[in-house]
Amino acid sequence: MGLLFKTYPVGPLGCNCTVLADDVSREAIVIDPGDESPEFHAFIKEYDLKVKVALHTHAHLDHITGTRQLKEKTSCDIYLHRGDQWMYDNLPLQCQMFGFDPAEPLPVDHYLDHGQELKVGPFKIKVIHSPGHSPGSVCFLLEEHKVVFTGDTLFRQGIGRTDLWGGSYEEIMGSLTDRILVLDDSLLVVPGHGPTTTIGDERAENPFVQGV
Repeated sequence: MGLLFKTYPVGPLGCNCTVLADDVSREAIVIDPGDESPEFHAFIKEYDLKVKVALHTHAHLDHITGTRQLKEKTSCDIYLHRGDQWMYDNLPLQCQMFGFDPAEPLPVDHYLDHGQELKVGPFKIKVIHSPGHSPGSVCFLLEEHKVVFTGDTLFRQGIGRTDLWGGSYEEIMGSLTDRILVLDDSLLVVPGHGPTTTIGDERAENPFVQGV
């Protein structure tokens, strides 16, 4: 199986939106469609991808603003952890706080649970609930491809904010130490914003988790 893997920073807050696709079946997953992006949609069209699923690491506006457009263009299923449903439903209020005026969000099709394994075409995706940045924050682990998508739970040399709606410093530290930094050192980490890193580098060098 060949892998098509492309990450685009989208929207004014630079959310990392990733397209994962099998280059044979053309079945694709989109992680965090945070905004409308001509480059992102051009990539889908160029490779004639069939987007089956939109996965969300959480429901802050910069990770979900493009979801409605993606659903309307591709008929993909929307996945979210139930803990962020209230925040997802309040996308218009979130956007008003930043001066945006988005369309109402479409209904969530499926809810994510900790330990759940999703099968999308040839892909196997393990769901890791990682509350702290938000109550329903999750990470997506693709062990076969040695990559984990950490949303705004873990960044290169940083961790997610906990001063937003539903945030908790104690919870995010528990998520990091018990569920994320125990993963294999070699895993590529694709965070919700900024450059990639690895689990090993963050365990060794991230100043926010030293000594925990």
